[in-house]
Amino acid sequence: MGRLVPQDPNDPPASELLKEIKAEKQRLVKAGKIKRPKPLPPIKPEEVPDELPQGWVWVRLGDIGVWKSGSTPSRSNGSFYGGDIPWVKSGEVKQGRIKSTEETITYAALDKCPLQINEKGSVLVAMYGANIGEVGILEIEAATNQAVCACKTYTNFDENYLLYLITSLKPYFLSQGAGAAQPNISREKIVATIFPLPPLPEQHRIVARIDQLMSLCDTLDQQIDAATDKRTELLNALMANLSKEAAQPS
Repeated sequence: MGRLVPQDPNDPPASELLKEIKAEKQRLVKAGKIKRPKPLPPIKPEEVPDELPQGWVWVRLGDIGVWKSGSTPSRSNGSFYGGDIPWVKSGEVKQGRIKSTEETITYAALDKCPLQINEKGSVLVAMYGANIGEVGILEIEAATNQAVCACKTYTNFDENYLLYLITSLKPYFLSQGAGAAQPNISREKIVATIFPLPPLPEQHRIVARIDQLMSLCDTLDQQIDAATDKRTELLNALMANLSKEAAQPS
């Protein structure tokens, strides 16, 4: 809604950023680096929940980058595991900053299975079960299993803004995954999700502001923990003193 930080009329509008994104997407398709994505439906007026500030635009998540899920190589083939390629499972996405993985796979698995290596900076979203809607950013190159969807944006985009944005969308993803024995969302539902795209400089300001607020929350948590520990210490001392007094003969 644009209320977290002030808008700057000197910022280039998000429509210009969207033009850059579309141009880069076309270049990548032409160069054969990505497949031409299926066109997404236009955003209908009834889909738009709020009026945006000047310079912002409503877009779909699929408009801004390549979204791909991975797979799980056959466990019966020992040559697929223990290699040099980090392999992210959905439970690991909640790390936030993903620097390592519990398991690794081999180039044989990469060759034989529907897997790809995702670049550093890719944003990951967990799609299945208890971890649905969890989000993280790769700080390493890594493949993922089928329960994780990875996005690498086409061009200039603040990946941290995307991380915070998808974090805010978790309740929506949970609602989309409700009703099944194992809650899940699909890649198709993710790419079709609409979101407000601010100008790139404002993305940076939003991220800086959220980081500042998160740091303040951490500080407050530490102060609350310290105060709780102090109260517990005083209470224990008081109880010990009362026990001593009760034990003394009258």
